[in-house]
Amino acid sequence: MKFGIFYELQLPRPWKAGSEQQLFHDALDQLELADRLGYDHAWAVEHHFLEEYSHSSAPEVFLGAASQRTRNIRLGHGIIQLTTNHPARVAERVATLDLLSKGRVELGIGEGSTPTELEPFGVDLERKREIWEEAVRAIMPMFGEGRTAHQGVHFNLPLRNVLPKPWQKPHPPLWLACSQLEAIAYAGMRGMGALGFQFLNADTARTWVKAYYDSLLNRLDRVGNYAVNPNIALVSMFMCAPTDEEARQKAEGATFFQWCLRYYRTLLIDGADQDGTSNLWDLYMQWKADNLDAIAAMQSFGLIGSPETLRRKLRKFESSHIDQVILLNQAGHNTHEDICASLELFAREVMPEFHANIPRHEAWKAKVLARELPLDEIDEAPADALAARA
Repeated sequence: MKFGIFYELQLPRPWKAGSEQQLFHDALDQLELADRLGYDHAWAVEHHFLEEYSHSSAPEVFLGAASQRTRNIRLGHGIIQLTTNHPARVAERVATLDLLSKGRVELGIGEGSTPTELEPFGVDLERKREIWEEAVRAIMPMFGEGRTAHQGVHFNLPLRNVLPKPWQKPHPPLWLACSQLEAIAYAGMRGMGALGFQFLNADTARTWVKAYYDSLLNRLDRVGNYAVNPNIALVSMFMCAPTDEEARQKAEGATFFQWCLRYYRTLLIDGADQDGTSNLWDLYMQWKADNLDAIAAMQSFGLIGSPETLRRKLRKFESSHIDQVILLNQAGHNTHEDICASLELFAREVMPEFHANIPRHEAWKAKVLARELPLDEIDEAPADALAARA
């Protein structure tokens, strides 16, 4: 199993002069450290107008800076909003980053989900799926050699050579943002890697894996001429410390992160912030005081604990055949020092065991893709039996 790190670039209030600058430079320091420690991927989102929750509106700039401070770690867009970007600009930026990083880009693409982000760009929520699909069809030829043209409902491009071209051929691996089981199945059907932005337990993850491979193997229907990327990655809240209690104390940001998701998807829509003056951190702290049991439940779904606790939890995820776990450490007011210490302890005490098992997992996946291993066995066979067959 591989490991990624994830950046929303959260910045809860109170804000001070220089807060945003410090946020970005701390994140780059963390990413450089993760590269030295052997982490496999780093993912940065694209969000707009989501105060405190995400100040990552230009991930191509952030990842461009990261490309010059790292050597091996894969740099992932997780995701680019195809509904709010012209396909030609996406192709240009992704190819440029791929050249700067010498072929380390992973291209996650999605639709965007909230009126807060999409309405200012004139995007109708009911049409965002068809906009996304047209954008995929438009972008893929732009990565190829020579000129391309596109005449569509939502985008137009006269015959032009979109430059530069990416380092990776035919293009960086494609991923799709997924937050529900239906979206996982859709990613499989489209032949893209699934970026699971949902906090799951290992048993539920196994169901998602089966749904993904069932669609990939039996209902493959690509929306463009692109290479299939059979991969599943799940995001998890994360904090590693010498003891479980210390990890929980240092992971305050995990529950703030999840509360913000609910705020921007439901509370804001319901009119909780009509004048735009709400301070999310204060609202969260008010909610927390009345929901201490919910705090414990939220943390229980994450990888928050001692190395031994995390090893135990990850072994269950490994048995679900997840390709990558993406660790969300930069959240809320989690400190830069605690984030770095957590990355270091995890890399030293936990990661080696699971990196060592990657060849076994890849052999298992090859058998699934070759239809030599029945899909039913993903759910029914014990993990050790599957490993033996692989």
